Amino acid sequence: MYPLLSMTLNEAETYTGIIINRLLSASLEIVKKLIIVLLIWVIGKKLIKILLNIISKTFARTGMDLSLSKFLMSLIKFSLYAVLAVMIIGALGIETTSLITLIGSLGLTVGLSLQGSLSNFAGGVLILLFKPFKVGDYIVACGCEGTVQVIDLLYTKLYTVDNKMVTIPNGTLANSNITNVAAQPERRVDVSIDVSYDTDLKKAKTILENTIRANEMVLKDHDITIFVDVLGASGITLTTRCWVKSENYWTVLWDLREKFKEAMDENKISIPFPQMDVHMK
Repeated sequence: MYPLLSMTLNEAETYTGIIINRLLSASLEIVKKLIIVLLIWVIGKKLIKILLNIISKTFARTGMDLSLSKFLMSLIKFSLYAVLAVMIIGALGIETTSLITLIGSLGLTVGLSLQGSLSNFAGGVLILLFKPFKVGDYIVACGCEGTVQVIDLLYTKLYTVDNKMVTIPNGTLANSNITNVAAQPERRVDVSIDVSYDTDLKKAKTILENTIRANEMVLKDHDITIFVDVLGASGITLTTRCWVKSENYWTVLWDLREKFKEAMDENKISIPFPQMDVHMK
């Protein structure tokens, strides 16, 4: 009975040794794969950064449109990281061919579930092809307005005049009415002001015209128009029109409003406002 027990203990020791060796081998293999994966990730990330930098400089040298270059950079960056992910999966010992097949079979399902994202991607492509606006333009669309900061794969980002960021889906943007305020190098500034009915209109028009011409940002080679716009209940509305560079629009608009008020006060021309007479018996 003792020999049998001795043989059983020997076998147990042998099996234990085999298991320990296998565990050690498996652990070493896992550690080796993790080191390889880490190296692939670090080196791959640095290579992607270098490659993106080279591509960006190439786009800049060729004079490519800023909107298109940013869109392509986003697409290239996504593709490069996808390739890096496949390499890492391959280094872990997972069959990439079967993985790609699985991804392909899931593509339709994912596509159906991400119809909005695909629509946004298609919208971004349409925006870049037909160019209703570009990076740096001031646009009004989808109830928002601001300066276009970036046209990404799925979204377009605007910065408002008070420095808020507005993100609009490209699909929605491509299918909506877009007003590109900065499409032309020059813009017309319309400013209206009310005067009382007893005002000498010729004098008021002369004052307004002189005020407009005194502004250095107003384009003097364009017509300056001043006309009676509305005969209101309490006064006459005079509207002025002049032309400025697009980038000076807001500055001139705000300045003319202030200067018109000061000019009317200096010349004793009253600006009417609603009044009510109350008669008490």
